[in-house]
Amino acid sequence: MSLKSIRHIEADEVDRLLDYPGLIDALDAGHRDGIDEAGRTLFEQPDAQGNASHFLIWPAWRRGEDLGIKVVTVFPGNRERGAGLASVHALYLLFDGRTGQPRALIDGTAMTPWKTAADSALGARYLAPERPATLLMVGAGVMAPHLIRAHLTVRPSIERIRIWNRSAAGAEALSAQLADLRRDVAATGDLEGAVRQADVISCATMTNEPLIEGAWLKPGTHLDLVGGFTPEMREADDAAAARADVYVDSRWFTVADCGDIAGPIASGAISREDIRGDLFDLASGKTSGRRDADAITLFKNAGGAHLDLMTAAFLLERGARPNSRP
Repeated sequence: MSLKSIRHIEADEVDRLLDYPGLIDALDAGHRDGIDEAGRTLFEQPDAQGNASHFLIWPAWRRGEDLGIKVVTVFPGNRERGAGLASVHALYLLFDGRTGQPRALIDGTAMTPWKTAADSALGARYLAPERPATLLMVGAGVMAPHLIRAHLTVRPSIERIRIWNRSAAGAEALSAQLADLRRDVAATGDLEGAVRQADVISCATMTNEPLIEGAWLKPGTHLDLVGGFTPEMREADDAAAARADVYVDSRWFTVADCGDIAGPIASGAISREDIRGDLFDLASGKTSGRRDADAITLFKNAGGAHLDLMTAAFLLERGARPNSRP
């Protein structure tokens, strides 16, 4: 098969074809249908200053339907190498599950924020308070506007959005970017105060030192942890996990691989048995979601090959429909 015969979906088409209501529903249905196999390989290389760059390989397979693989590079040092040079780059290759023939090559850099934000929003659909008023976004990078818009999709009652970032200028810039939301959007320099006020908190950073302290969380808060994908990375402390009902997007890529889950387990703050469920459990009804209005819920979003496969298949289906999205 010639590469010219494979469907190429560039970044602008990814953004044109996807929307959060449709993608969140597709991921919900995908978790009910299940995935036969998914995996992860992570390579890491520190630079002279000890900062790590990463190369990730994510394969997944729905037998008889589709299979695919995403390759991702994460080079945080790109921010210092030149203005506008992204830290994350990715490609996705989707195959036919019946014949093994390649079907599509997708701009994974564009697809990944959509997939990741829809993952968090699906968690919030089951776990966030029913009518939250305030959302706190911790981090103002590429993921932040996607996460905010996805959370608003499942919780449109949110009226106030606060943004905290290590760089105040980044938080201010993102606030201005979100003027179309027609909500009270503002940057804040007071992380503790903002956490104490928030009903939903979404974190998308690359920190190794916890930013969110469990003691700050008020009853009823939903905490969405997105940024960490290695055992060393932490966005919340052990007390946050100990106080919360803990859920993960999948057990495959969180329990041993992500510091926000592996760390509290290693310290004894929680046990593996304290993880109440994942999205497969929630979507199928095997596990209930939020217990009551005062429960603190923690959702660890680790992404994963299964989510990329669901998103790529949905994207190709959307692209095959006439007059898909304007």
